[in-house]
Amino acid sequence: MSQMKSEAVTTNPSEMKYGEREIINGELITFPNPRLGRRYNVEISLPEFTCKCPFSGYPDFATIGIIYVPDQKVVELKALKLYINSYRDRYISHEEVTNQILDDFVSVADPYQITVRADFSPRGNVHMIVEVKHEK
Repeated sequence: MSQMKSEAVTTNPSEMKYGEREIINGELITFPNPRLGRRYNVEISLPEFTCKCPFSGYPDFATIGIIYVPDQKVVELKALKLYINSYRDRYISHEEVTNQILDDFVSVADPYQITVRADFSPRGNVHMIVEVKHEK
């Protein structure tokens, strides 16, 4: 039987893989709303969200759903992907991460309204969904 060795995770930026560097340097960015004056919904699904339980250290998996009505700005999707991936190694509760995503999104995009829904995969026979909303 062969044993597989996993590579150690490094924190030295020069030894990181390009994706790890992009995630660390990533931030939410926006661009001008191409349809000012028209209210429309933007619905985004991020089905590969991960973070770590702040109590056990076990990984938590979720699908993050974001529905927002843009005002002046729209969030750029690659930047959103990198931002969401930055939670991968963070110890954070389901409630806090959902509220933090909402707060960060509102601070950069200032939408008319937004709902962030975090649908966490069941663990230990418990299924949890956290939904937070913001309106101007």
